[in-house]
Amino acid sequence: MDAPGRADAASRPTPGTAPRLVAFDLDDTLAPSKSRVEPEMAAALVRLLGHADVCIISGGHFSQFQGQVVEALEGLDADLDRLHLMPTCGTRYLRHEDGAWREVYAEDLTDDEAARATDSLERRSAELGFAEGDTWGPRIEHRGSQVTFSALGQAAPVDVKQRWDPTGSKKSALQEVVQSDLPDLEVRSGGSTSIDITRKGVDKAYGVRRLIEATGIPAADMLFVGDRLDPAGNDFPVIATGVPCVAVEGWPDTLVVIERLVGGPVEGRAAGPAAE
Repeated sequence: MDAPGRADAASRPTPGTAPRLVAFDLDDTLAPSKSRVEPEMAAALVRLLGHADVCIISGGHFSQFQGQVVEALEGLDADLDRLHLMPTCGTRYLRHEDGAWREVYAEDLTDDEAARATDSLERRSAELGFAEGDTWGPRIEHRGSQVTFSALGQAAPVDVKQRWDPTGSKKSALQEVVQSDLPDLEVRSGGSTSIDITRKGVDKAYGVRRLIEATGIPAADMLFVGDRLDPAGNDFPVIATGVPCVAVEGWPDTLVVIERLVGGPVEGRAAGPAAE
């Protein structure tokens, strides 16, 4: 099937009709890559939590979720008990209960799986010439349930990341050869400069299905918002779950979606043409 289009007037939700649960990708959907959510986005999420449960499902690890979103919400009297966190593409699931985050499940890689993934990433990235040049943090990270290769390091500036592989051909080349080394694992495109390795069949669709099972909320009563719903994107598997999806091209698009769900602009944000 065709991937959903951008969140234009035809695909935006009807004002004031929030589903029971709204799930979001993180980087380039709720915030710029590896950056803290903007104040107006934090305010929008707090307001949305008053209408519906909210899930964040992305390739980053739990500490990134905390730094980018959770810490921004904690000072705004947000109902965190309605927030579902699914780091590392849904291979982990955490809920907020009694003032703390509790892990519901974790599909951790074995030591052997993680070692083989690391070896392949090191060897293949060197063969392709991706192991050279400046970095902002380690290129390979072990996230328990996921091993991630970031060509420039996780903390690289957004503009530098955008210039590294604008067509996606570098990531595709690395993904292909690493997958050939690891037929028993899943190797998929991650962020703009990264690929992720998890157990076979464990992707965002897996996470969303576990979310449906855990909450008892049917797919038709959920909504997913992401910036990579194209066939090559890591949000694309969600389409197969039957959850309605809206594609965006950055956090300002997502803000428009949330404003329509809650029935109007977030306080402190002027209503412009996009929010009408």
